[in-house]
Amino acid sequence: MIRRRSTPWIHRWSRTIMAAIAVIGVLETAYLTIAKFTTGSVICPTSGCDKVLNSPYATVFGVVPLSLLGCLAYLSIAILAFAPKSVNPDTNKGLYSQLENRTWQLLFVITAAMVIFSSYLMYLMAFEIQELCIYCISSAVFSLSLFVLVLVGREWEDLGQLVFTGILVAMVSSIAALGLYNSIKAPVTVSTPGIVPPLVTTTSSPAEIALARYLTQIGAKEYGAYWCPHCHDQKMLFGREAAKLINYFECDPKGQNSRAEICQATATNIKGFPTWEIKGQFYSGTQSLEKLAEFSGYSGPRNFINR
Repeated sequence: MIRRRSTPWIHRWSRTIMAAIAVIGVLETAYLTIAKFTTGSVICPTSGCDKVLNSPYATVFGVVPLSLLGCLAYLSIAILAFAPKSVNPDTNKGLYSQLENRTWQLLFVITAAMVIFSSYLMYLMAFEIQELCIYCISSAVFSLSLFVLVLVGREWEDLGQLVFTGILVAMVSSIAALGLYNSIKAPVTVSTPGIVPPLVTTTSSPAEIALARYLTQIGAKEYGAYWCPHCHDQKMLFGREAAKLINYFECDPKGQNSRAEICQATATNIKGFPTWEIKGQFYSGTQSLEKLAEFSGYSGPRNFINR
């Protein structure tokens, strides 16, 4: 009697494990996308997460968050991993076989592209941004894990075709990544003395301008960074005209008109960005104009229009 060879456990469970990892990836990237469109800040033990996720490298063409594309990729993997399970192999063997083969091929292409792309993003995080983002690292680990599961999760009959497909995916993904991010880096290194923060789009009333002038007169300082969403919120409260009057210190060496050395000198008092130094006292976080008036002893008009 011929004994049937048992199916390796990894072949039985590979799709389930991939779907579980993909669901975790969907939740992570969905959280990052929501944070990007709302507060612009995420829960993280270091400031590196906000710096990386708010850098020019975190969006595609300056509009679409990279986390949104990652969310769609993880969602696609979860759907493809579960697709054959929606068909009964006993009653519809032909459709089941087609779904098995085609979804494995698509899973290979998507996960290979994710590994190439996430590897380049790890390079940018380490050598260009020079900060640590635990969300980015975990996403890279997820991508690599999914790719490995695709390779070992089934018996690939034509390894030559698999290698050829992998080379094509690697070439296309590499060219796309290099083209996208070289276009981002070019204006920073050639046409500007540093990374330019987002534009202030609100306008200032006489009250905002008067408060900004008073703060400058008494020597008040605002410490911030170009990538900090709360620093941008603070400028939006003052408005375009008044924000130009504030004695602002860019604390990131890569930011426009950086004064990182001065920030380092007061680093023990800067717990986060923005931080205000007013009459020897330090106040962290985005402050309302009423609070700044109170802290500074400002007695001018307070009919502020930006709240």
